[in-house]
Amino acid sequence: PITPGELLCLGSSLAFSGLFYYLYRKKARVVAQIQEAPKLHVDDDLPALVSAADARCLPYVALEGIVLPAKAALTSHYHEGLQGVIQKLLLKEHRLIWNSLARSW
Repeated sequence: PITPGELLCLGSSLAFSGLFYYLYRKKARVVAQIQEAPKLHVDDDLPALVSAADARCLPYVALEGIVLPAKAALTSHYHEGLQGVIQKLLLKEHRLIWNSLARSW
């Protein structure tokens, strides 16, 4: 004898398992596309390749080449001789609102 509560729990468990498996498979496909991304070199042929692509956009590519820092290259504190640059720095401040019910910002 199975109670309606047990059937409800079983059904919701199966539904959540199916949902999470669907999301997992969707993200796994994206990861596979990223791992199989073509490696392109930054040279004079790159703008022509981008303009020839569909909607002038390449979905996933790995660009290889030499970049020059705007001011000075960043040096690693942990590995000697390792340098890097920052492509883009974005600072976003979230507005704080006082929640009188929880008495917190």
